[in-house]
Amino acid sequence: MSRLRRTILFAVVAVCAGAAGYGFNLWRMGGDGGGEAGAAETVMAVRLPDLRGQSQPLTQWRGRVLVVNFWATWCTPCREEIPMFVRLQNKYRAQGLQFVGIAIDQPDKVQAFSHEFAINYPILIGGIETVELSRQAGNRIGALPFTVVIDRNGKIAATQLGEFKEAKLDAMIHSLF
Repeated sequence: MSRLRRTILFAVVAVCAGAAGYGFNLWRMGGDGGGEAGAAETVMAVRLPDLRGQSQPLTQWRGRVLVVNFWATWCTPCREEIPMFVRLQNKYRAQGLQFVGIAIDQPDKVQAFSHEFAINYPILIGGIETVELSRQAGNRIGALPFTVVIDRNGKIAATQLGEFKEAKLDAMIHSLF
C-alpha cells in the first residue's frame, strides 16, 4: 500500500472515529436531561392521527404521568422495549400513568405491529417531521427510540435516547406518583 493511500485511509478512519465519539457523547449527555420548560409544552401541543386516522391532542392526557415514546416498527431496540411499556401501562394505569407511542412509520405497518404486540396504550402516527419534535424535546441526534417522561405538572422529568431498561423506568415512574 502506498504512503498516500495509507495516509488517506488513516484520515478516513480518524474522521469516522471522531464522528462516532461525538455522536456517542451527544447520546450519553442526552440520556437523562430535565430539558427546558418549553420542551414539554411543545410536546404537549402536538396533535397527531391515531390508528383510525382521528387527530388526537396530547393535551388530553395533561395531569397524568405521561411517557411519550418515539419509535418505528423497523427499529430493533423499539421492538424490544415495547413489551415492557405494555407491562408498565398495566401496572400503573390506575395511578394515572399514560404511555403514548408516536410511530414514525407507515400506518399499516404500525397497525399490524400494534396488534402483534397487544399494545394497550394509544399509538399516534407521525411523519418524518415528528423527528424534529423529538429533537425539540432533547433528542439531539434524532435517533430512535427516544422517550420523554412528563410529570403530572407538565414538566419533563427525564428523557432517554435508546432503549429504556425496565428497572430504571419503573423506579422513575413510581417516584412521580
